[in-house]
Amino acid sequence: MGIFDFLKGEFIDVIHWTDDSRDTMVWRFEREAHEIKYGAKLTVREGQSAVFVHEGQLADVFTPGLYLLETNNMPVMTTLQHWDHGFQSPFKSEIYFVNTTRFNNLKWGTKNPIICRDPEFGPVRLRAFGSYSVRVVDAARFLTEIVGTDGEFTMDEISFQIRNIIVQEFSRAVAGSGIPVLDMAANTADLGKLVGAEIAPTLSEYGLSIPELYIENISLPPAVEQAMDKRTQMGIVGDLGRYTQFAAAEAMEAAATTPNSGMGAGMGMGMGMAMAQQMANTGQAAGPWGARPAAAAPTQAAAPAAPPPPPVEHVWHTAENGTTSGPFSKARLGRMAQEGSLTRETHVWTPGQDGWMRAGDVAELAQLFTILPPPPPPPAA
Repeated sequence: MGIFDFLKGEFIDVIHWTDDSRDTMVWRFEREAHEIKYGAKLTVREGQSAVFVHEGQLADVFTPGLYLLETNNMPVMTTLQHWDHGFQSPFKSEIYFVNTTRFNNLKWGTKNPIICRDPEFGPVRLRAFGSYSVRVVDAARFLTEIVGTDGEFTMDEISFQIRNIIVQEFSRAVAGSGIPVLDMAANTADLGKLVGAEIAPTLSEYGLSIPELYIENISLPPAVEQAMDKRTQMGIVGDLGRYTQFAAAEAMEAAATTPNSGMGAGMGMGMGMAMAQQMANTGQAAGPWGARPAAAAPTQAAAPAAPPPPPVEHVWHTAENGTTSGPFSKARLGRMAQEGSLTRETHVWTPGQDGWMRAGDVAELAQLFTILPPPPPPPAA
């Protein structure tokens, strides 16, 4: 050891920690051979705790303040052998600084869908994600249970474990809440509080707490969302026949206004002839001066009535063992019934139907099971 190293070692240590990384939870004060001078000054700032470890045993936990590391004034919280006999200077110990502020804007989410039983839609798969904050409330327990001898422990090293705990408790809370899927958006705050309360006992064993937990979104599979959108559209439309006529008229008008379009010109001519015919019929019915004639001309043919809109073919979804399939057309379901993959007990659902029903209880599908051919006759002897 050189003369300068010797003189440097004789100065009283000033032990403190400042951090601007925003993700460091625990940092160990580094000294050569872990030698801390007797009488060193320890500064613990607000939002920190300092854990003093001597000879591998946790000795003291210092809250914010300025301390002089001497035997007669150290706030001993645990009993160590020969603690009151004093230390030789320097003594080999370690000091871990623990960040006790909140770590905010941490993300969580369901990696796989959660299967729940909805009172309206039956078995559904849900996904959810949100954010949370975490803080250290028991520095000694956090150091002994999680950190160990890690000299620099960051939030990334435990965030994965916390996310797993959140997802597990969220799955259990949602499955047992009985809240319909359509009402979950209005109850995310209550669900967040319920999940936070369920997580608290587990995290307290790590010396941690979650002050805030938010559920930002709960979503359904794309196929179910599309079915819900169709159901909403049907509710908004109301009269399907008038909606079909209105949509056809809009399509014709858009095609007629398209420049340099032969189809548009043809549609425009057709619409003009139809309007002229309608005006002619109106004029004949009212007369030249607005008076209605006594009887219509025998040669005048009544305008043909517009054909009714084609019926809307239903598409069906099937559910077996908690798994949904589809959509299938009625013809496809007929082939499935012949193959044996669709039975009367299979649960089916189509947009507009109130929940899942057995195929044998749906009048439109029950005939699929009655038109099957009888079993073949036995072979001739």
